[in-house]
Amino acid sequence: MLDARCVARGGRCGYTPAMRIVIQRVSRASVTVGGERVAAIGGGLLALVGVTHGDSPATAGRLAAKTARLRIFADDAGLMNLALAEVGGEVLAVSQFTLYGDARRGNRPNFTDAARPEQGEAVYAAFVEALRAEGVPVKTGVFGAHMHVELLNDGPVTLLLEA
Repeated sequence: MLDARCVARGGRCGYTPAMRIVIQRVSRASVTVGGERVAAIGGGLLALVGVTHGDSPATAGRLAAKTARLRIFADDAGLMNLALAEVGGEVLAVSQFTLYGDARRGNRPNFTDAARPEQGEAVYAAFVEALRAEGVPVKTGVFGAHMHVELLNDGPVTLLLEA
């Protein structure tokens, strides 16, 4: 039985939103804004980055380190044992506040768990810089822009990372 306070909060007792990154292993990926290609990578990872209210540059740094070290590329035996650096991979990082869309009630999602744009942009930028500090080549989309993201999934391999 649900506690009445849980019901009042939509059944989300004990839920604390965390920074979210959807990682997709790709053979290639690109971002186009206004008909112009602004970024493209070959083999590597597409990282869709969502930021919520409690996130900080430290949160972004932890997830960047995790992203850089994920062993999701095949070794000679075909097992997922290799990280980005070992395969010469790149990251295409794209900000995506819609990772915090909540459509449990009604048909129009609300985005109240998404950070305000100022915070979102700062934490997203910290994620990108932390990846670069790990030695990962990073390309980016345009924060806040309407983007067309094109990718060729490899596997497919898709993971959700949360801080």
